[in-house]
Amino acid sequence: MSCAHLSSIRLDGEWFRKSETKSANGRKLHIRGSVASTSQSVRFAEAKSEKSGKAVRIGVLGASGYTGSEIVRLLANHPYFGITVMTADRKAGQSIGSVFPHLITQDLPDMVAVKDANFSNVDAVFCCLPHGTTQDIIAALPKSLKIVDLSADFRLRQIAEYEEWYGQPHRAPDLQKEAVYGLTEILREEIKVARLVANPGCYPTSIQLPLVPLLKANLIETRNLIIDAKSGVSGAGRGAKEANLYTEIAEGIHSYGITRHRHVPEIEQGLSDAANSKVTLSFTPHLMPMSRGMQSTIYVEMTSGVTIEDLYQQLKIAYEDEEFVILLEKGVVPHTRNVRGSNYCLLNVFPDRIPGRAIIVSVIDNLVKGASGQALQNLNVMMGYPENTGLLYQPLFP
Repeated sequence: MSCAHLSSIRLDGEWFRKSETKSANGRKLHIRGSVASTSQSVRFAEAKSEKSGKAVRIGVLGASGYTGSEIVRLLANHPYFGITVMTADRKAGQSIGSVFPHLITQDLPDMVAVKDANFSNVDAVFCCLPHGTTQDIIAALPKSLKIVDLSADFRLRQIAEYEEWYGQPHRAPDLQKEAVYGLTEILREEIKVARLVANPGCYPTSIQLPLVPLLKANLIETRNLIIDAKSGVSGAGRGAKEANLYTEIAEGIHSYGITRHRHVPEIEQGLSDAANSKVTLSFTPHLMPMSRGMQSTIYVEMTSGVTIEDLYQQLKIAYEDEEFVILLEKGVVPHTRNVRGSNYCLLNVFPDRIPGRAIIVSVIDNLVKGASGQALQNLNVMMGYPENTGLLYQPLFP
């Protein structure tokens, strides 16, 4: 979307009132509301917000995609967050239930085009738009909004690296400087005070959660890191693509992005931070004939004198107080079917047949912990609410 398009976004609320409310943990939240706009859409949204009793008014940009619909699903049972604005340019004027029949019970405003969205009745935004479209849109939003961006546009600190891997210049370098990377369990304190959070990608989430604690403790080498990762087809998005047709995907495994997948620099950035030295890895992703789920099988070389037990105990220490990252009992293999529809990451570590090496298996739901669930986890942290609020859905099985 061009800047010219964005100039037509109605940001009516030039005057804001500020009120305070307390979260469940006692932290004060500042809720802004417009006192200037009297448009029908704003009155409707205010009425719905009052009816729901939700303290924080949410905008969902890109509600017609998979990550957007997951945000809507997760917020259905959130006691503090209520949706007041949803955008979907190609589905403007339609209800969420007409686009996603599984959400037909949700009493929400119809979707509108981004250029017609009124953000004066919004406190926080989930931006679920494709990479390359997000920078201009976020730059045009009111500075009072808290934002979690699910695209890749603000994940890479070096804008030259973004241009190299995404094939276009970064159009919001000042915002890039402000953005905080949102791997919740690792960067919680930075996320608490952020205005703009860059939500991690699905593969980087499943890979960094097990590797960051081990690299920080100097238990594994930074060399010879090999990652074989597999994702459900929803990871490729909802757009119509020939490569994602049933007959192209079913009854087979589809390797793609070999050596050039765009998540590589994001993964290497996080691992290099953890190791305090440059990490280069071998990463090959695959699409699997399933709708959702992700498994990363990671092959590592242990540093001199380190054992499998050392790796296991370090992961246990790192995550024993974490709600959503679960180290399984020794010898138990994580499976994607056991995290389906949930915000959990299950992981475990195993000895390799090659002396001095280990195998780590990490599984998540690519649409929840790998996208919308982690985004909600991040906004809970940003707004001072308990981190697990709205995220205690248990995995769906069978």
